[in-house]
Amino acid sequence: MLTNINPKLPMRDESITREFYITKLGFQQFGNDYEGYLMVQKDNIQIHFFEFKALDPKENYGQIYIRTDDIDKLYESMLDNRIDIHPAGHLQTKSWGQKEFSLLDPDNNLLTFGQSL
Repeated sequence: MLTNINPKLPMRDESITREFYITKLGFQQFGNDYEGYLMVQKDNIQIHFFEFKALDPKENYGQIYIRTDDIDKLYESMLDNRIDIHPAGHLQTKSWGQKEFSLLDPDNNLLTFGQSL
C-alpha cells in the first residue's frame, strides 16, 4: 500500500538550499516554485524543505538516510565535487552490514548515504 516517502527538512534560506542541492549535489528542482517551500529530486528520490527562518543550525537534528546502489561511485563524486564530508562520516563499512558516509547541508541537516553489503 505504501509507495514512497518524501522527507521534509527545515531550511533557513531557500536560495542557499536550492544552490547546495542543485549545484553541488546534482538534484533538480521538482514542481513549481513555492514561497517558503522547495522540492528537489535526483534519480528516484525527492526531498522537500520548509522555510524555518529562526532555525538555529546548532540545534537542528534533521536527518535522512538515502540508499544507493553504488556507494563508492557516489562517494568519489562527492569528493571530486569538493563536497565537505562530515568529519565523523567518511566512507566506512558498518557492523550492521551497510557501507555509509554522511554530510551536512547548509542548515545542518544530516544526509547519510548507505548501501547494503
